[in-house]
Amino acid sequence: MLLLPSRFSSLTNSVLRNNITIRSVSNQSQRRSPTIAMFTSSVIPSEEDTNQLQEQQQKQILLNQVLKYHNQTKHAFNNYARGPHGLDWANQPNPFRRYISAPLLPLQHLPPRREADDPLYPSLFHSLPSPKPISLSTLSQFLYDSLSLSAWKTTGYSTWSLRVNPSSGNLHPTEAYIIAPPIDSLSDSSFVAHYAPKEHSLELRTVIPCDFLPKFFPEGSFLVGLSSIFWREAWKYGERAFRYCNHDVGHAIAAVAMAAAGLGWDVKLLDGLSNSDLEKLMGLDRFPSFEIPSRPVKGKLPEIEFEHPDCLLVVFPSGRNAEFSVDYKTLSSAISKFSDLKWKGKPNALSKEHMCWDIIYRTAEVVKKPLTPGDHFYVDLFQGSALYSQGSYKDLTTREVVRKRRSAVDMDGVHVMERETFYQILLHCLPSGVRGGEKQGKQLSLPFRVLPWDSEVHAALFVHRVARLPKGLYFLVRNEDHLNDLKRAMRSEFEWEKPEGCPEDLPLYELARGDFQVLAKRLSCHQDIASNGCFSLGMVARFEPTLHEKNVWMYPRLFWETGILGQVLYLEPHAVGISATGIGCYFDDAVHEVLGLSGSEFQSLYHFTVGAPTIDKRIMSLPAYPGPDIDA
Repeated sequence: MLLLPSRFSSLTNSVLRNNITIRSVSNQSQRRSPTIAMFTSSVIPSEEDTNQLQEQQQKQILLNQVLKYHNQTKHAFNNYARGPHGLDWANQPNPFRRYISAPLLPLQHLPPRREADDPLYPSLFHSLPSPKPISLSTLSQFLYDSLSLSAWKTTGYSTWSLRVNPSSGNLHPTEAYIIAPPIDSLSDSSFVAHYAPKEHSLELRTVIPCDFLPKFFPEGSFLVGLSSIFWREAWKYGERAFRYCNHDVGHAIAAVAMAAAGLGWDVKLLDGLSNSDLEKLMGLDRFPSFEIPSRPVKGKLPEIEFEHPDCLLVVFPSGRNAEFSVDYKTLSSAISKFSDLKWKGKPNALSKEHMCWDIIYRTAEVVKKPLTPGDHFYVDLFQGSALYSQGSYKDLTTREVVRKRRSAVDMDGVHVMERETFYQILLHCLPSGVRGGEKQGKQLSLPFRVLPWDSEVHAALFVHRVARLPKGLYFLVRNEDHLNDLKRAMRSEFEWEKPEGCPEDLPLYELARGDFQVLAKRLSCHQDIASNGCFSLGMVARFEPTLHEKNVWMYPRLFWETGILGQVLYLEPHAVGISATGIGCYFDDAVHEVLGLSGSEFQSLYHFTVGAPTIDKRIMSLPAYPGPDIDA
């Protein structure tokens, strides 16, 4: 068995000394697109061939911009990505967007209480309960369990809120919109509303035609739109903020999918629409236009507080009648008329002064998705995930787990996870669920089934403290079509052996044995939390081939997928009685070097750590919504 820390002592020692020399990485962004053979001959190209070549060249230009952003925003031991040199506390963005003068529609406060029909957390991964009708009560619970506040924290003179959906730095760039039919005791008309989590209320933005939703979606359906305010994240993280905003979108998507599942609702991404369609649907085209500067600029830039449309989700009753199709071209045409509607409310200001990191906005423009009317919308049958160790889970409902989720600030460095619990957590990280010998890849299980593409994200795991499992480096293959490419791309010395006791349908492989705690800490920007947990991991995406095959708008979507996986890695530990934390700060190419990866075929996009948290007793917890119904 390969003992990586000794066999690769020169590598690990250089990592620990913080002066690793990354071997030459081929700059894929400088490759030229293949040309048709006839262009090298004397044959005059046809108009069709010329158009094809121009299309390829334009696609390569866009890809180069994405690769430029990704490479420019990598952290290295001797050079962190560009960001503020200190935090401008006087201009910390307001974490709550409000639409001034928009009518406020209060929702019900429904803290988790043990009801007979509340599904236990692990049961949702096996099957969904019978769908409940959309009502004031169910919509209130849905938002309460996905995007609302989960608690307030206070220490000394500081008080801050936490939310059900996690966010990098607790900055919360993600905003949500509800597009719904008439709902008794809430609205007599179909409407578009902004969700205000601090008030747990909807801000009515506009009334829409009553036949809009029934024309395209099954009865009982509604839409959830998500957008990002880049400034909120860039205030702290600078140029790398675009990555983190899209992590947060993924977490929000998974939070929506889990809350919906508890009510018997399914969720799918409506990915054939364009960014322009989403802008019109959510009323985001009302924001002032923003002219991107040619370099980073500081000053009063209120237009930087606009919202970038990210995605649109359809929430609908699960079951046999859930099969339906969507004509994206006709839907886009109907949405185009939203610009003529009467929109209410003016967005509040978030900061007095700003710092614009131009490359964020330039990249966001490049990856904007056009309308793709040929995209096929489909709803696959729900695929349950394996229940390998029922006893690992505490007796908690889904609602209790999602609202108790917290990001650990530190871990005890002592707790040892049972091997069965480790395998159970990873089984719920698989996109295809129980496949009966078939390959993992197609996204059929909760919450990954929300995405229309096959999984592109894997996980390299540093196992520190798992009972009866050797310490070492492991790899979870979440799309087995990539297995041979991964083996070819990674170190030839790796063993690729199934560990002892590993379930047959869990594609987990042991690569190398050894104590990786110090190395894991160094790779994650010297953070102790990466080594003090039971295990930590880096999410490795099939990167440049995905952008070539599916287009550059997959760039943010790869981060969405990592965020969805990250949300599962948050909920699973809380369901078994421990905790977790997402880690956005890591040394990108040092991670690749440890795995033996070169070029841009595979890239690490997100880190995570799982273990027993240490509690800071100086920080007091307060209820999310003080009043008669206390939930924290």
